[in-house]
Formats: sequence, C-alpha cells, structure tokens
Amino acid sequence: MKPVKIIPPVGSLLDFHEKVAIITGGGTGIGRGIAGRFAEAGATVAIHYNTSKIGAESLKQDILSKNGKAEIFHADLTESEQVSKLFDSIYQSFGKIDILVNNAGAFPLASLLEMTPSQWDNVINVNLRSAFLCTQAAARQMIKSGNGGSIINITSIEAENPAPSHCHYDTAKAGLLMLTRSSAMELAPHQIRVNAVAPGLIWKEGIEQEWPDGVKRWEKTAPLHRLGMPEDVADACLFFASDASRWITGARLLVDGGVMTHCIF
Repeated sequence: MKPVKIIPPVGSLLDFHEKVAIITGGGTGIGRGIAGRFAEAGATVAIHYNTSKIGAESLKQDILSKNGKAEIFHADLTESEQVSKLFDSIYQSFGKIDILVNNAGAFPLASLLEMTPSQWDNVINVNLRSAFLCTQAAARQMIKSGNGGSIINITSIEAENPAPSHCHYDTAKAGLLMLTRSSAMELAPHQIRVNAVAPGLIWKEGIEQEWPDGVKRWEKTAPLHRLGMPEDVADACLFFASDASRWITGARLLVDGGVMTHCIF
C-alpha cells in the first residue's frame, strides 16, 4: 500500500513563518547564527541565554529591525526547575513550540590527569544534562499540542574523533549523539523527529589571533580549505527542522568541510 503523505511544494520547504523555534545559547557564536537564520526564514525565535544577555538582546534588536519576530529568555539549563519555567514561559508567550535546537554548551580545556571532578561534572551538565532536560520539556509541550515537532542537537566531530584535553567535552558530545538516537526512537510515535548536526571548527571573532596554528592546520587539512561559519551550521538545522527532512530521524549530519573524510591510520 502506498503511504498517504502530503508532499509539500519545493518552494515552501524553508518557509518557517508559522513556526516557533527555540535556540539555546543563542546569544553568541553558533547559536546566534542559528537564531538569525531561523528568523530570516520567517520563524518566531525564542533566544535563550544564561550569561550572554548583551549578545541575546543585540540579536533580538537586529531581528526586530528586519521585521522578524524574536524574544529573549534566561535560564540555567542545568537546573530542572529553571528549564521547566523557561519552556512554560515560551509556551505562554507564543502558544506552541515547533522546533528546539539544543546548542548551549561549553568546551574548556583540561587534561585527563589534571581534570577535577567538578570540571568534569560542569562540562557534562552544560553539554549533556541541559540537552536532556530541554528535550524532555520541549517534547512534552509538542505532545500536548499534538502537531509533532523537530529537535536538533548540536554535537561535534569530537563525538567520534577525540581531541587533546577535551575528554569531558568529547564524552558529553558522544552522549548527546546517543541521546539523539534514543530520543528519536521514543518520540517518533508522536511525530517528533530528533536529529544531530556535528560541526567541525567554526569561525568566531578573534579565533585567528587566539589559535593561529590550529586555524592554519585546519585550513590545510579540511578538503574545502576553510573554517566553517555559524550560518553553515544554521542551514543544516534549517534542513532538519523543515519538511525537506520529513522522513529523517535519529540521523547525524557532519558539517565539517570534509575533515572527517581523512584516513586516520
């Protein structure tokens, strides 16, 4: 039997005018790029921040100046009560939640032998616990609305290829990749799709001065010979949030300029 499914016109695939998207850690870096692109595509954007209020507010004003729709929301995503209040506030403000991008994270350096338990716990909590809490809260709201939804986790190529002094971060991102797959399996009956975008090295202001050797090595190694931009990651998120990926869930998309194509031996 042929499945019954309305196939949307190609021209409508990136039209998000009726959608509400939550971007965690939206005040800076990759999160800022993701939030900006969703707003450009017509979505109403809930910009979450914890410590980057100035960045979140400036992004909101930038979106509003272009006739977009955005509001900022504060929460410590490692605290379950704050996460519950955050999603309740967003739901009350906009009446629904269609898209969640779990982008918030931290990536400090610490060698395995020198790492303290508190450093380990902090990175695991910020990168993995927060995504679990947000996924759970968003899914409950999506199920209540009955319209399905899309959850996108920002992992990393380090989920599969470890980096020095990043044991805690690598572990958290690997856990986030499995959270993506297990959540996709459990939430599929509710028409909630869960996918992951795994970036490589992404440009940020000052990176060439902070890590000149690393930038040069990346540009030499990556087949496409450049750093990624936040918008490169954002556009992968747009794909996963759109009906262009309507039969995709539990997947991981590399956005790394091809660096993971290299033979490792």
